[in-house]
Amino acid sequence: MNKIVATLITGLFATSVYAQTATPATPATPATPATATTPAVAATPATPATPAAKADKAAAKADKAVKADKAVKADKAAKVEKADEKAAAKVEKDAAKKDPAAK
Repeated sequence: MNKIVATLITGLFATSVYAQTATPATPATPATPATATTPAVAATPATPATPAAKADKAAAKADKAVKADKAVKADKAAKVEKADEKAAAKVEKDAAKKDPAAK
């Protein structure tokens, strides 16, 4: 009987030692303090765009396109004028080379 009791005690001792060598559990996350929630507010329904606003946008877009066209035309006119001036200067230069007495 003493051997059986000694064996049981030894078994319990071995079991308790084995149970303690397990990996430690991860620490528990700390409790977060309660936050006050704001009461729900009903959403404001969206209002559709008015036709006048759409017309204004379209008019502004058309005006912008007209201004861009005018700017392009002005650039072209300036280039043509510059080319004409260059051609006239070249003609004068060539004439001066041919007839030095014309000065």
